[in-house]
Order: sequence, then C-alpha cells, then structure tokens
Amino acid sequence: MTSSTSLKPPKLPVDSKNLPGTYPFGKIEPNSTKYFASCMLGGIIACGPTHTSVTPLDLVKTRRQVNSDLYKSNIQGWKTIYSKEGLRGVFTGWSPTFIGYSFQGLGKYGFYEVFKHIYGDNMFPNTNKTVIFLGASASAEFIADILLCPFESLKVRMQTTVPPYAKNLREAWSKTTAEGGISKLYAGIVPLWGRQIPYTMCKFATFEETVSIIYKQLGGKKEDYGKLAQTGVSFLGGYIAGIACAVVSHPADVMVSKLNSDRKAGESAGKAMSRIYGNIGFSGLWNGLPVRIVMIGTLTAFQWLIYDSFKVYLGLPTTGGH
Repeated sequence: MTSSTSLKPPKLPVDSKNLPGTYPFGKIEPNSTKYFASCMLGGIIACGPTHTSVTPLDLVKTRRQVNSDLYKSNIQGWKTIYSKEGLRGVFTGWSPTFIGYSFQGLGKYGFYEVFKHIYGDNMFPNTNKTVIFLGASASAEFIADILLCPFESLKVRMQTTVPPYAKNLREAWSKTTAEGGISKLYAGIVPLWGRQIPYTMCKFATFEETVSIIYKQLGGKKEDYGKLAQTGVSFLGGYIAGIACAVVSHPADVMVSKLNSDRKAGESAGKAMSRIYGNIGFSGLWNGLPVRIVMIGTLTAFQWLIYDSFKVYLGLPTTGGH
C-alpha cells in the first residue's frame, strides 16, 4: 500500500524574497495607506540625518552667501569658527536642521508617492510621465515646505549671525517667537517655496528620467537586476539629479539666506528681495555655487540610496525605471 507521504506533490524551488511574511512588516501593497506611510518614514530617515551630517558645509556656505568677504575659503571658515567656538560652533544649527529636514523628508518623499498615484493613476492616466513627476513633486514640496519653514528660519538665523543668534533650538524658538510670534517663523515661506519647489521638481523628474536612461543603457529592465544593483543606480541617478537641482535653485537659496538675515522690521518680502537684489546684483545670487553643487550632489545621492534601500528592506520596489 502506498504511503500517504508519497502522494504529496514535489516541492518546487521558490524565491524566499517573494514569500509573504518574510518582510519586517509583512507584505505591503503598493499605493496602500501602509505603503504611503512607509514612504513617509523612509523620507524622514533619508533626509534628517543626511542634511544634519553636512551642517558644517552648510554653515560656511550660508555665511559666505550673506557676506562673501567673511571667509576666504571653506577651510579658512571652519578653522576660524573652530578656533573661537570649538566643534559645537562648526555644527551650529544642527538641531533645527535635523528636525526641519526630517519633517521635510516626510512631506517630500511621502506625498510625492501619494500625488504620483493620484495624478498618474487616477486623474491623468494618459498624461506624459514627466509631467506627472513634475506635478507630483511640486505638490509634495508645497506641503513639505510648510513643515520645514519654521525650522529653516531658525537654522538660517543661527548660522548667519556671528556670534550665533542662539545656542540651541529652544533658545532660538523663544527669541524669534518673542519678536513676532509664530508668523515670524513663516516670514520666509514664499521665498522658500521659490527655492524648494523648482529644486524638488528638478530633483525628482531628473532622477526618474536619469534612472530610466541608465537602465536603457544597461540593456535591460529594472527587474532584471538585483536589489544591490538597483540601489547603485539610485545613487548614481541621485547624484546627477542633485547637480542639476543645485544649479536651478541656487539663486533662490542665496535670497532665502539673505532674507532671513537682512530683512528689516515691517518690510514686505517683495520689497526686501528687491532691496537685497539691488545690493548684491545678479552675480551675487551665485555666491557659493561650487560648494552647493558638491553638497547637494552628494546629499541627494545618499538620500536616494537610503530611501530606496529602506524600501528594499520593506520589500518594496526601488523608485524609477518603470
């Protein structure tokens, strides 16, 4: 008599990466609430620590934007700051940077996925993908900047004053709100939108298109490559996108720094920008560009690497290349 075990079907080879339950939070359905929440968390992890890590570079860049005669070079700037204030001085503004850009990452990456789904899959399914990327990133950044603005305002005020406007985030918040309430923290929202929205539109659209071009040059579909190779493509695409958006957004970045440090009491944003431009001219809008290219290129590359690595960890596909 045949044993019961002989009636069992043979076991077929399976890919354990695709088995349900092997991911840390189980299988996550694309475009579900859990998916969007995961992308928001990924944005926090990608943006907060990376922006904080380049605080010394951002500090010198910002001060040189406001006063090009302050330091002759970045190295001279760091030496000067360190000699007077120590290592803590070199990292002036790290706390509002960490909190502000963590919030911004939540909005930038998380809501980009939300709006890409809403615009591309629901509202305008037959529209050119690049248009969808531009619209989704612009909408996401509009929200992200509302979350970022108070902390960006405090960061810039701390970094552009010598000695620093405040020693820490709590002191900066108290002093600024005492001067003009919460509205004081949002005084730079319009120029921040002017800087960040074009920046993010360029960043996401360029990234998506660059990743697609890379896979075409490699001669295969994204799914043909392993996760390590895919995250490598994300890093390269992110660096190229970072260089592009650094150039596009730099004049607005200089203006935001100037506005937060040199705006007179009761002066409107438009009037302040007109006065500042009259003082520095067109060439002044490009102060610190080489440093920003290095900073933003590296920053953007690592953000995409971290973000897509986190998505892979959760069992989600990497961004771009579809």
